[in-house]
Amino acid sequence: MLVYYLVTALHVLVCLILILVVLLQSSKGADLAGAFGGSSTQTAFGSRGPASFLSKMTTVSAVIFMVTCLALSLMGGRQQSRSILDTTKQPVSQKPAAQPAPQTPAPSPEEIKKIQQEVEQKQKQAAPTGQGAAPGGASTGSGNTTRAPSPAQENKPETAKKP
Repeated sequence: MLVYYLVTALHVLVCLILILVVLLQSSKGADLAGAFGGSSTQTAFGSRGPASFLSKMTTVSAVIFMVTCLALSLMGGRQQSRSILDTTKQPVSQKPAAQPAPQTPAPSPEEIKKIQQEVEQKQKQAAPTGQGAAPGGASTGSGNTTRAPSPAQENKPETAKKP
């Protein structure tokens, strides 16, 4: 673990050095035309003259930066990730889990018809004979039953229609 922290500290230090060295270097072309290859005396990657101290320092710091990146990625891959659920203790329940209730199969269409017939027979036995009226005055029959006129209709005289 100590090696990991030492490589991390070296990596941060090399990052800072690399940033400073790149920013301190002077550009090859001072104007905008030089940025797009306007100067004909330079090659594609700059002049072929002797390398300055800053360019050598840039190369060394870039190589060290890449090596520390690889080392940190390899060391970081070895660490085991832990979940908070692994570190906490789970309460142990004393009673076993409840068994699910056995499900009864759905009735077949024949059984449904049989149940409906039994219910209709019970309703016929419980209903008053003749009228087939249900409690509350609602008619359960075929609709052919006649109702007695209400008291308000009995006292009302019929008006003769005038042609």
